Amino acid sequence: MSVYDTRCDGEATQRNQFGTFGGVFTPCLLTILGVILFMRSNFVVGQAGIAGAIAILLLAKSITFLTALSTSAISTNMTVRGGGAYYLISRVLGQEFGGAIGIMLFLAQGVSVPFYALGFAEAVTQTFPVLREHGQAVALITAACLFTVTYVGARWAIKVQYGIMAVLAASIFVFLAGSALRFSPQTFAANLWPGFTPMGAGAAPGERYSFWTIFAIYFPAVTGIMAGVNLSGDLKEPARSLPRGTLAAIGVGLAIYLAQILISGGAFSRDRLLGEPYLVLKDNALFHLGFLVAAGMFAATLSSGLSSFMGAPRVLQAVARDNIITTLRPFAKGSRGTDEPRRGIVVCALIAFGVIYWATSVAGDGALDLVARVITLFFLYTYGMLNIAAFIEAFGGNPSFRPRFRFFHWGTALAGSIGCVAVAMVINGWESLAAMVFLGVLVWRIKRRDLDATFGDARRGFVFRSARNNLLQLAEMEESPRNWRPTAVVFSGNPEHRETLVTYAIWMEAGRGVVFLANVLVGNFEEYVAHRMTAARQLREFCRKRVIDAFPVVVIDENLENGMTGVMQALSMGPVRANLAIFGWSQEPARVKTHLREFCRAKSLDMSVVAIYAGHSLFPRGEKRVDIWWRGLKNGGLMVILAHLLTRNWEWAGTRIRLLRQIDNEAGRESTREDLAHLLRDARMEAQVDVIVSAQPFAEVLAQNSSDAACVFLGFEVPPAGHERAWFNQYQSLLLDTPTTVLVSSVGDEDLMA
Repeated sequence: MSVYDTRCDGEATQRNQFGTFGGVFTPCLLTILGVILFMRSNFVVGQAGIAGAIAILLLAKSITFLTALSTSAISTNMTVRGGGAYYLISRVLGQEFGGAIGIMLFLAQGVSVPFYALGFAEAVTQTFPVLREHGQAVALITAACLFTVTYVGARWAIKVQYGIMAVLAASIFVFLAGSALRFSPQTFAANLWPGFTPMGAGAAPGERYSFWTIFAIYFPAVTGIMAGVNLSGDLKEPARSLPRGTLAAIGVGLAIYLAQILISGGAFSRDRLLGEPYLVLKDNALFHLGFLVAAGMFAATLSSGLSSFMGAPRVLQAVARDNIITTLRPFAKGSRGTDEPRRGIVVCALIAFGVIYWATSVAGDGALDLVARVITLFFLYTYGMLNIAAFIEAFGGNPSFRPRFRFFHWGTALAGSIGCVAVAMVINGWESLAAMVFLGVLVWRIKRRDLDATFGDARRGFVFRSARNNLLQLAEMEESPRNWRPTAVVFSGNPEHRETLVTYAIWMEAGRGVVFLANVLVGNFEEYVAHRMTAARQLREFCRKRVIDAFPVVVIDENLENGMTGVMQALSMGPVRANLAIFGWSQEPARVKTHLREFCRAKSLDMSVVAIYAGHSLFPRGEKRVDIWWRGLKNGGLMVILAHLLTRNWEWAGTRIRLLRQIDNEAGRESTREDLAHLLRDARMEAQVDVIVSAQPFAEVLAQNSSDAACVFLGFEVPPAGHERAWFNQYQSLLLDTPTTVLVSSVGDEDLMA
């Protein structure tokens, strides 16, 4: 059972100082030794045989053992607040996965309530045959009683757990001892191997039990390992008690379940194991103390049900208080004084009543088995994600991952996560796939929200390590024009005022490269250092709001030109260096020489230059067309590549590309068309070739043919000194009546034919 308290600020309120035995071992063992021990363990032996039952037990225990190692490592590396396993996962894998797994864990514990209620009802109806026809009513009444106790307040539960443990220990002793007196080697041999029978109500015609369906029924027997984690805020020494208490409970539980399998398998016939799995224990108890077996069954079942009824709402409350899912906000509120999550308790009650009604209506006497299979999938995915969290912490080499629990390795966590997913898929592929889809939808929905919370997400450490290793590996690889990707530095300044520039830069990167948004603050460093932080924050906020994948860069320099040059020189991530400098086209004649010097410096640093002129409309409507004016391969190759990348964005889907060239002789039309068509075939590009035969000035030809295009690509070369004004006037005349125009000057690093 689990009892833990959370306050309105999301912090755990430590009110107790439990030790290893009372705070971890006892609640874990009470949850492990529950419904399955009394109601289904013998049934598992009858179906799978002694050998199969032992294999199922060892497989199930290995999963929980590996998960316990991961849990111990993570929980001794941090202070665990309200939410137990949810808190561990969310603070390692981040809010998206944490929120999704929090909901999954809530459902797992929430569905455990009707599971224990159904187990209690089945035991009652078998103990008192007069109630056999009222199993559903008994289960519903049991759930209602658990709800009442939990809602009013169940803080006394921890105090009475020792009494429950004593009754349970006596019960286990008398049924094991009584069974041992009837042990027979012949019966043991007869029950050694499987004897799977047809499934009952709710199953497909002719469907039989199998190893994995029996495993799914049996797995809830080992799912009590989280009880100690849930109590971590009330432990005197969590780092010491959690590993010791959890692993001790797993070991003792393994010994008891193994003893029951061996003894019952040699004591009772297969028919009795299948037909009366609980009654054979009760009727053959030592000294005819069958009532003590019933008392142990009732105590263990009700205490486990109460534990789930108390734990599930607190998980829901913890998720709500992290403000990850908006619709759950009402469940963050706790009761006055004790902070009980009463709204969550009501939700758990509704889940319990609904599941009991559904399971008994669909499966009848097999309702307990049906709910057990559902719980198994929920817990397998929760345990799987917890193991993944531990794996990422350890394998990522996060310096902050320094657990006090030393008997842990990332390999055990990886094995545990793989085992959970593999077993879930084998048990029922479709249901497991549905659970994956459910998790994926939750992660997607949470990821779409703008979240302010941050949990020190360990995925960052994992990604950092991978990025470091990949950069080192990339540095050893020779650069090739075939592998050219746009790594662009965009001199955006305040991007709010240069929307076209930034948007086209992102479009031309198209998720294939890297974009840096650079802002140069002109002034004294000491005076502007505080402004630098503000400007960097504004760039990050701009990228976040516009959903732009770019990295902000802010520098301070007393000279704008020198600042821009410094950015271009220094901007690189090891082998990933900036190869594209993107500027806005200035229409101020006084700025021409400055701009051209910036262009020259970029090219001297082996960077191609792109200047973007903001034309008629940033987002043209209707059918779109991109015109590329070809004047040769030097700039043309980069223009074609950037136009191709531009059309890879969803905003440009279905855009038509035209490759145009002006010639002054009709005789050269066909040869020029064939040359361009051949070039496009070699470049594996889809585009329409248009050859314009005209002796008119290019400015007029451009206006006549491309004024209705969505975007135009033109090449340019930096003019020699002394010709800057004439060059500017020439290009300014071209841009008077054009749409957005991308002017390109390439250094030839790319290869259009690659």
